[in-house]
Amino acid sequence: MRLLWKLVKVAVALALVIPVSIIVLATVLGVLGGLIGLAFLGLKLAVAGLLAWGVFRLVAHLMGGPAPCPKPRQVKALPPADPYYDAAMRELDRELGVR
Repeated sequence: MRLLWKLVKVAVALALVIPVSIIVLATVLGVLGGLIGLAFLGLKLAVAGLLAWGVFRLVAHLMGGPAPCPKPRQVKALPPADPYYDAAMRELDRELGVR
């Protein structure tokens, strides 16, 4: 009798576990398939963007030639030193004994 009861419990457990595991497996495969689909879509967009950038660079090179080099900006002369700052630094040097 104990053996029969144990077999009934195993059969009931399997009757509950197998359908639930099939549903979980289908859900996981669906989510995984969606993620793989998004990854392929992103890869396709990246390749399309790279091709568009290459075509743009090619057309720009053919139409306008090489890009002109920008001229370096002229560096402005520094403003004159503040005489008050210089006087304060000299006074501070005298007080500290630094020459």
